[in-house]
Amino acid sequence: MRVMQAMAGAEFGGAEAFFVRLAIAFERAGIDQKVVIRENPGRAQLLRAGGVEPVELPFGGALDWRTSRSMKKQIAQFKPDVVLTWMNRATSMCPKGDFVHVARLGGYYDLKYYQKCDHLVGNTADIVSYLGKAGWPEERAHYLPNFVSAEDAEPLSRKKFFTPDTVPLILGLGRLHENKAFDVLLGALARVPNAYLWIAGDGPLRGELDKLAEKLAVKPRVRFLGWRDDVPALLKTSDLFVCPSRHEPLGNVVIEAWAQNVPVVAADSYGPGTLIEHLESGVLVPVDDEITMAKAIRRTLEDNDLRDRIVRRGRATYDAEFTEQVVVQRYMEFFNKVVG
Repeated sequence: MRVMQAMAGAEFGGAEAFFVRLAIAFERAGIDQKVVIRENPGRAQLLRAGGVEPVELPFGGALDWRTSRSMKKQIAQFKPDVVLTWMNRATSMCPKGDFVHVARLGGYYDLKYYQKCDHLVGNTADIVSYLGKAGWPEERAHYLPNFVSAEDAEPLSRKKFFTPDTVPLILGLGRLHENKAFDVLLGALARVPNAYLWIAGDGPLRGELDKLAEKLAVKPRVRFLGWRDDVPALLKTSDLFVCPSRHEPLGNVVIEAWAQNVPVVAADSYGPGTLIEHLESGVLVPVDDEITMAKAIRRTLEDNDLRDRIVRRGRATYDAEFTEQVVVQRYMEFFNKVVG
């Protein structure tokens, strides 16, 4: 089985991070692959560190003839059985050829970019359902989940971020965007005395959230860490992970917390609400409800039995469905099926 992957994504993002993990996992599994990426020194370095030597192309706009020509050349030389493209640009710039073209979708994308694909993969069941409702043939739409690493990271020094060792530490992860609802989490923090909050991520609402933290009088207990690539270490340092998202198709961050044995409180948006069994593998609260979220945070921090149960059952769900070995095996079974 020869697999080519092409990613033309942004500098940062969840899909981009998973692409790197999957490419390195394929390499570890001994899959014969070729990886093509948009020019990005940081991403290329991560791939090389994992044993993958990427081909870097511009993936520019409509006048970028170089990328299309180079893609054809790479395909002609490598002769893949499957070409797996990620998101719109890489998919639309993939030429036709004697291979099975699969595109991987991590959201509810406009299908006009995907009409020449043979199969589409969604990383949630709801994305696969969306494809069917949008007119895509059901037999050519497939669910393949993400996986995250359970690497045993060392906790970070709280002192580095001016956080006492003796206080409860809450962690939030994600882009500073309205969908992620960090405003709700700040409102909840105002009702949880003594707890500190680390928010790892960047985005357009950085200044607005900083002003809100000041307005709510929680700024001394909040640390905006920016974009981080050490999520396991951040989770190991925290006492509780909170996902307040208004819109979260997958909830990959929930899986990351499970993998690190960290208890989870989450807003009941689609992804976390599908993953979490309430009061068994996490605690769910209504979307946009900072008062209930604060109560859930306090209860989880104070109730040892609840905390131990949701950590144990969250990890069990991770081990059964979201490990590297489980997901790579599902991808290989899928590739073998569509190549036939």
